[in-house]
Amino acid sequence: MSAVRPTLEVGYVARAHGIQGEIAVRTFDPQSRVLEEVSRLVLQLRSGEERAASIESARRGPDATLLVLAGVRSRAEADALRGATVRVHRTDLPLPAEGEWFQGDLVGLEAYTPEGAPLGRVTAVWNTGPVPNLVVEDDSGHELLVPFVDDFVPEVDLEHGRLVVRPPEMVE
Repeated sequence: MSAVRPTLEVGYVARAHGIQGEIAVRTFDPQSRVLEEVSRLVLQLRSGEERAASIESARRGPDATLLVLAGVRSRAEADALRGATVRVHRTDLPLPAEGEWFQGDLVGLEAYTPEGAPLGRVTAVWNTGPVPNLVVEDDSGHELLVPFVDDFVPEVDLEHGRLVVRPPEMVE
């Protein structure tokens, strides 16, 4: 089972911006400029419907990337997109360097200890400091936060949809 998807989730539509249809998109990595570098995206609306969109312009705002999408010309049309998941096509992005991964590829991977015991599934990646943290949730809903560095995550296997995690309490 491969965890590689044709699109990568990069954020969500936070709100409409202004009265002419601009939207504010919050990306998982606040420093990311990915939406300024691509010309198209896929929106997954709260209804579940997916909608392809062309980006006419993108600029940085104080807390989000502000986008003008083709066909969205009013505040009401922009408001209808609020809460939509924003995805970009993998083929529009440069390949990650050796030993690097797109954060969107990590979500959904099964986590195991070095001994092979299941820990749960990666449900989110939090960028709250200098190192991203993986949120690993087990079947009972218990969450484990794991810094995404080699000491704690020595192996990522996208092809098989898994990664190896040394929980922080196991690392000295």
